[in-house]
Amino acid sequence: MANSFATRTFTTLSDLQPNMANLKVIGVVIGKTDVKGFPDRKNIGSERYTFSFTIRDSPAHFVNAASWGNEDYIKSLSDSFRVGDCVIIENPLIQRKEIEREEKFSPATPSNCKLLLSENHSTVKVCSSYEVDTKLLSLIHLPVKESHDYYSLGDIVANGHSLNGRIINVLAAVKSVGEPKYFTTSDRRKGQRCEVRLYDETESSFAMTCWDNESILLAQSWMPRETETPEANILLNFIQENKETNVLDDEIESYFKESINLSTIVDVYTVEQLKGKALKNEGKADPFYGILYAYISTLNIDDETTKVVRNRCSTCGYIVNEASNMCTICNKNSLDFKSVFLSFDMLIDLTDHTGTLHSCSLTGSVAEETLGCTVNEFLAMTDEQKTALKWQFLLERSKIYLKFVVSHRARSGLKISVLSCKLADPTEQPQRKLLNFTPLRVTCFRAQTPACEDPPLRSLLTHILGGLTWYFRRLHVLHDRIGKKEKVSI
Repeated sequence: MANSFATRTFTTLSDLQPNMANLKVIGVVIGKTDVKGFPDRKNIGSERYTFSFTIRDSPAHFVNAASWGNEDYIKSLSDSFRVGDCVIIENPLIQRKEIEREEKFSPATPSNCKLLLSENHSTVKVCSSYEVDTKLLSLIHLPVKESHDYYSLGDIVANGHSLNGRIINVLAAVKSVGEPKYFTTSDRRKGQRCEVRLYDETESSFAMTCWDNESILLAQSWMPRETETPEANILLNFIQENKETNVLDDEIESYFKESINLSTIVDVYTVEQLKGKALKNEGKADPFYGILYAYISTLNIDDETTKVVRNRCSTCGYIVNEASNMCTICNKNSLDFKSVFLSFDMLIDLTDHTGTLHSCSLTGSVAEETLGCTVNEFLAMTDEQKTALKWQFLLERSKIYLKFVVSHRARSGLKISVLSCKLADPTEQPQRKLLNFTPLRVTCFRAQTPACEDPPLRSLLTHILGGLTWYFRRLHVLHDRIGKKEKVSI
């Protein structure tokens, strides 16, 4: 460690194996539960007590520990340390973790082991600050989840009913921490609670209630608007810069991409209905979600003038400035190949029988899943292969999950993000009769395009196909309006 604390005297958490004996581990406490009592089956009329905690000794390794025993021992042991303390555990019993059963009640950990502490054999010692390496203590501020594995507060508000009872991850800034409030239940049990107000780019104020003593103590240590991680710094900088408009920059939004469960999105709309809903939501910061059955009418992945792949900073996810080769958030130079990664970043148009949604954002892993190829595989394609790939999707009916956020920065006033786009199952929703000839039309275009070797002629052919696409789209709309007995003009 920092001084006379020799690292070699400790077993690292990554080296733990079931049934290891006479070992000593060190780690910072990153989580802890309250003490709980339950009837002792062996001694009728008496109670046993337990509590658990999680320790961490490196960015990638942390493990759960639990202790069982009589009331005095368990309460004394629990009171001896808090979250954020560094502890040394001697002679714990190492057991194999029953993942499916235990992770219902304990935090998920990368280790396949757990620690059990007994009164007669195990000891827990809290390290003094001068004994501990500061790098070990700093692990308390390092998230245990991936930076993209969380829900935004807006997602929770929009989908709260479907998230009821689930354990989720949240990335938000602390707006305020309330004082603990104490109460007595109807059966005379004493309790306490503490309300913490959170906010992020989607919600200006969101209440989170802490009920157990350990989480209340932890919350009391939080300083509103102070940060410790790159993720938190980016979020806080955004909030400080956008206090009035509360609108998320298009590029940073790709970094704050939510991992929403698509099964919670069930409302099906037409383009016309979505535009109407957007008008009703004007002035509201809350996002809304929907399913659209439509076809991609613009997908410029084979146009040399349109850039569909960009460099993103591997630390914060922000698009790197091409002119300076620098990330404006982390100040990292993109010439260092380790500091950036390639990501799809494109705008597409979606059309159904009621109209068109222009400039929908298709990025990152969603774009890879939609196109069926990685960025590197796409960059290795010839122009002809890219054109063939495009025509696999153009004018083909798709089922598309969308997120809508009212944004004054967007050209249309509406920021539309594609969450999923896959070819639709014909049995899911009746297709329009006019689309029945689409496969034949696309097949003819595919046969002609790769055969053209002359670039100018290929460009001319592309423009002709674009005009035909517009013609069939217009014919489609007219057909539908005639079916509704509306007045049409050509």
